[in-house]
Amino acid sequence: MGMVAMTYKLNPDSDVENVDADAIATAVQGLSDDTYNIQSVEVKPLAFGLKFVQIHVVMNDGEGLADALEGKISDIPGVGEIEVLSMGLL
Repeated sequence: MGMVAMTYKLNPDSDVENVDADAIATAVQGLSDDTYNIQSVEVKPLAFGLKFVQIHVVMNDGEGLADALEGKISDIPGVGEIEVLSMGLL
């Protein structure tokens, strides 16, 4: 079974005021385990003082693993839209 590298952009939830991007980044780093190798987490400027979190993760190429990770990420308070920026086999 191969490995998949994915880069995600985590936008702040527009329904929540004062979203703490650094807290989101810390929570995302905590998701790293045997299945998901979170290799980098960066907080980047978005617009008007808002920030987004960009993550790079490597995981096994298995059915449903990406959806499961996205589900875990969406459970983090303050995370709005999750956008896949890139995906590729290693």
